[in-house]
Amino acid sequence: MEFFKQNTSINFMGQRKYAAIFSLILFVVSISSIYFNGMKWGLDFTGGTQIELHYPQSANLPQIREQLEEAGFKDAVVKTYGSTRDVQVSFQPTTLASADAASKDHADDNKKIAVRVQQVLGAEVSQVNYIGPQVGEELVSKGILALVVSLVATMIYIAMRFEFRFAISSTLALVHDPVLILGVFSFFHIEFDLIALVALLTVIGYSLNDTVVVFDRVRETFRKVRGGTPVEIMNLSINQTLSRTIMTSMLTLLAIISLYLFGGPVLHGFSVAFLVGILVGTYSSIYVAGALALVFGLKREDLLPTPKEEIDEMP
Repeated sequence: MEFFKQNTSINFMGQRKYAAIFSLILFVVSISSIYFNGMKWGLDFTGGTQIELHYPQSANLPQIREQLEEAGFKDAVVKTYGSTRDVQVSFQPTTLASADAASKDHADDNKKIAVRVQQVLGAEVSQVNYIGPQVGEELVSKGILALVVSLVATMIYIAMRFEFRFAISSTLALVHDPVLILGVFSFFHIEFDLIALVALLTVIGYSLNDTVVVFDRVRETFRKVRGGTPVEIMNLSINQTLSRTIMTSMLTLLAIISLYLFGGPVLHGFSVAFLVGILVGTYSSIYVAGALALVFGLKREDLLPTPKEEIDEMP
């Protein structure tokens, strides 16, 4: 089954200058939004309080959120864990004492919040946990480290699998994608937590998969079409893989849209990151990665197999 016909001849590389301007504008806007607006970090990164509640029957999460909001806990994150009768409520550190307060003060604040939540919801408090800001800072540093390691590993793999120009161009394309995703989170003040970070790392792998498919076809086409220029070969390769790229992206989008609509607030950040990531990753696989490879001087000779040297036989 093909979404597009095999003989499509869209001049993608003829539009690469406009695509570069468009990408540059989005990149600058994203960086500016992150710098001026900052990120709305989730409890995993900022620290805070988690209260575990137990209900005698299945918990009504929308009702719990409404009750907490009416009681003044507007930023509370409510989700089930273990079973539908066990609920975890998380609060940002704005509800607590300052980060410089002693641990005894944190314990007192936690008790006060737990008593207040129990009065509002009428549920049994099973456990109260405090997540210090130092834990949040450690998660931020480890998240950045995971992102950097994944990009370096990607560059090494592409360089070994194809050619170093492909490695540089694909890595720059992968930097382009998460920056735009973070820009969306910053611009619309969407909470970024560990689940959203998982989606971000997943999107990097998803985008890389599309890029590898295109690059593999470029290598094959260079070896089959003898007289084609690098621009013509890149266009031909993208057109040949276009149906596969669009179909894969559309099917994944259907699943993520369903997750966004019916997954609830807990998965909101994950679904937004994945939704934006699929759109941006598909775009970068078609326009950004291939165009950068041409900018770095990709040539047919770089992808041809090395000829074997003939050994003269002794007379």
